Amino acid sequence: MRALVLTALGGPEQLAVLDVPDPAPPGPEDVLVRIRCAALNHLDLFVLGGLPGIRFDFPHVVGADGAGVVEAVGSGVQDVAPGDRVMINPGLSCHRCEVCLAGEHSLCATYGLLGEHAPGTAAERLVVPARNLARVPDGMPWDQAAAFSLATLTAWRMLVGRARIRADETVLIWGIGGGVAQAALQVAKLHGARAIVTSSSDAKLEAARTLGADDTVNHAREDVPKTVRRLTGGRGAQVVVDNVGEATWKDSLRSLAPGGRLVTCGGTSGPMVVTDVRKLFWYQWTILGSTMGSHEEYRQIVRLAERGLLRPRVDSVVPLAEAPSAFTRLQEGAQFGKIVIEVTT
Repeated sequence: MRALVLTALGGPEQLAVLDVPDPAPPGPEDVLVRIRCAALNHLDLFVLGGLPGIRFDFPHVVGADGAGVVEAVGSGVQDVAPGDRVMINPGLSCHRCEVCLAGEHSLCATYGLLGEHAPGTAAERLVVPARNLARVPDGMPWDQAAAFSLATLTAWRMLVGRARIRADETVLIWGIGGGVAQAALQVAKLHGARAIVTSSSDAKLEAARTLGADDTVNHAREDVPKTVRRLTGGRGAQVVVDNVGEATWKDSLRSLAPGGRLVTCGGTSGPMVVTDVRKLFWYQWTILGSTMGSHEEYRQIVRLAERGLLRPRVDSVVPLAEAPSAFTRLQEGAQFGKIVIEVTT
């Protein structure tokens, strides 16, 4: 089968479309999916350069997000059948340990992601556990289905499961061009919150208003904390969504209201941050880490997608043969929304 693979650690120049062996037949609880589309996340850029504690067998199939058609099912699978249109939750856990049985799958000691800890979605065929699949909602095109799972589940967990966003609150969301930020905007507005979003691009900020942003800040030329305080009558935001890390951490804290919550799911600008503990305890802030979400949370967002309430914005779709260029676009931060690879037709 054809697949987009990483041939060595480095950057997009180490990606190639090659013929690789088909996956083994599905086990009793597994499903063989013919992938129609795969979608990129910033995680995929980290995979290119290598990740601490993870060793890849090259060539390594990349991609965490994807959607396709069921081709075969294991003997114990009942929820999906050949011919079903499905999208994939990329989070893999054991489903046997204490935390999994408690419904906290992303805290499992063996937790991993497709494309990072296991072969990814940018291949013509993929075998995944049946529990990781959801039927594609009626009317959702393949590119949106592929782009839905990782960013939407991450944003839902951040704002609903961790920060407990409320209708009377203001949320600050950094970097509105990305998939998680746009999903966070949708989730915040769905819960009746006020959303302030940032970007260094005026064009992206203008587009964000069409997606529901209440206020916008160009973080390249404006002081974000001062602007947030002006917009909130001096109080600050009750919730800050930050997946940037080093470059924004200080301003994220400065933007928080007393008793506010900063929730983070990544560090695209670097992993090491500095916090003034005196302000942390004086203002009684809460700092929350968040990774993906549980299978129940995934079912929740799928139900909302079925009602048309959560849908990703797609920036562009490229054929598999041109997939390395999609990584370059993501690396440059030129996208507004999700970049999708059309794997098969």
